[in-house]
Amino acid sequence: MKILIVGFGIQGQKRKKLLNKNNFFASVDSKNKNADFKSIGDVPVDKYDSVFICTPDSAKLKILNYCIKHNKHALIEKPLIVNLENKIRILEKKAKKLNLLFYSAYNHRFEPHFINIKKILDSGVLGKIYYCNIFYGNGTAKLVKKNKWRDKGLGVIQDLAPHLMDTIKFWFNKDFKFEKSIKNKFENKAPDHAILFSKTKDIFIKLEMTMCMWKNTFRCDVIGSKGSITLDSLCKWGPSTLTHNIRKFPAGYPKEKKIIISKKDPTWELEHKYFIKMVKLKKKTDLNKDVWIMRNLKNIT
Repeated sequence: MKILIVGFGIQGQKRKKLLNKNNFFASVDSKNKNADFKSIGDVPVDKYDSVFICTPDSAKLKILNYCIKHNKHALIEKPLIVNLENKIRILEKKAKKLNLLFYSAYNHRFEPHFINIKKILDSGVLGKIYYCNIFYGNGTAKLVKKNKWRDKGLGVIQDLAPHLMDTIKFWFNKDFKFEKSIKNKFENKAPDHAILFSKTKDIFIKLEMTMCMWKNTFRCDVIGSKGSITLDSLCKWGPSTLTHNIRKFPAGYPKEKKIIISKKDPTWELEHKYFIKMVKLKKKTDLNKDVWIMRNLKNIT
């Protein structure tokens, strides 16, 4: 499979660096002089099979329609946001008809401990799940402020919340509804700190995110009736530590199981391999998750 990367900024360059050299064909960017082409229309359509879309949200719909016109699969840098939900459904219908795969990229799904947490939750050893609390923070406030297209709208929510929403969808296989939120603007025009809440009859979810955490931090706690799990850090900021606490009845210090992973971030390369595999297996386009995330972002707005 030959892949064309459209949008050759930070994300596009990272995708190229971690993509198998046999799969990379060329890059497109109207502003980056290091890109191979200025416009996707300049690229011979018979030279590539798939497109990695690493552009701002406003350009994604046009590029996806170009992919439909020329029968190209697409990996879309999250999130897939358009002004009308119906536009996503039309894209989905056309892609299915042409047997094209449109896949929104959420590389955190391939984080080793995210997969381990999924296995623990599916096993039922935590009992009834009471709540899940995730904190995701980095120190990019000043960098974002320099990019006008990023420092607007929902800010950190649009940047990090889709990752966290995708994570809880992956872990719990439920469509949570986020309607309550706290938003702060400490250094930027758009929110650079936010807390989102979701409460169902079963589980309470709290997602906190910020660009004003000067030490990159990821922490997650899932509490159940029979135990809990805590995740400290991601592989990219490693070491990443997963702790499983087994509740002691009626009270007392729990039995603890700990797994520590120290390795480079494997998520991007694993996601690339997954996308290529799904194309070969003729996996159908499913944008239900994108619609769910988009609805939640609109509710928060």
